[in-house]
Amino acid sequence: MRQIKSRPTGAAQPLPFLTPKPVTHGLAPRQWSNELWRLFLRGCALLPLAWSRAIGAALGLLMMVSNTKRRKIARINLALCFPEKSARERRLLLRRHFIVSGQGYIDLGYLAWASTERILHKVHFRHLEHYREPVSKKKNVILLAPHCVGMNFGGAVIAREHAQFSMVKLQGNATVNWVLNRGRMRFGCELLARQQGLRPVVRGLNQGLSFYYLPDEDFGLKQSVFVPFFGVPTATLATLGRLAKLTDAVVVPCFTRLLPGGRGYEVILRPALENFPTGDRVKDTARMNAAMEEGIRAMPEQYLWTFKLFKTRPQHAPSPYV
Repeated sequence: MRQIKSRPTGAAQPLPFLTPKPVTHGLAPRQWSNELWRLFLRGCALLPLAWSRAIGAALGLLMMVSNTKRRKIARINLALCFPEKSARERRLLLRRHFIVSGQGYIDLGYLAWASTERILHKVHFRHLEHYREPVSKKKNVILLAPHCVGMNFGGAVIAREHAQFSMVKLQGNATVNWVLNRGRMRFGCELLARQQGLRPVVRGLNQGLSFYYLPDEDFGLKQSVFVPFFGVPTATLATLGRLAKLTDAVVVPCFTRLLPGGRGYEVILRPALENFPTGDRVKDTARMNAAMEEGIRAMPEQYLWTFKLFKTRPQHAPSPYV
């Protein structure tokens, strides 16, 4: 697979990308559990992917049984988003979700420590021309990616195509951040911390870097509008249309599917959103949600249903998770 280099426009101020450092010395007693977690993931990366996937499936089922809070959140989300399914169908979907979530969790070690050759052998692209075409025309590109279990794999490996950056929420533990970001940055994807705001995002896009963007979380009312997501009015960031307009960027939906067994991952690119943005923040945000929903419906078990997607309700109605 060829790598297309970005072409920054002129001398630009360096972007404040993260440079995570591993925690290797002076561990406090409470940090040993994180160090054991790191060693466990690294050990799983040495196994054939089909074997580590079996471990991940067992972990996912354990998470479903033991994590009552997350199980309840996912069950509520599935009931809201799939009212047409029977209770039994939703229970099976919930079970499949936790299985692939456990597998994606174990795969973090594979992404961080498996050899480049092993990783690339397990990642398959569909319709990559939808990304290569605007890049070849030197257009700015925003890759629209919902929070699915394969998001880290897709975001990492597609960076081989063109210089790219993303934005992440930093965890409270330095070791956890290092493991996550080691994998995310394996193939050249640079990272910004969410608290750095949008200014470096605009600068990065204007310098010719692609932006791998995951907007689907409930951030409250301040920067959100209520638009449908699986038929539910959802407080959704209205940032995408503004970013696309400010940077003259095209928006290419990007979905990463965890494949069964040891087959790896499939990264699926969709055609760029046409006539986007319109300048109407509600219409543009609804268009974004519709594009994400279309891709999620093809693999519903792989979306992160354990997020409190609908915590903020219209007219200050109570949260369904109470």
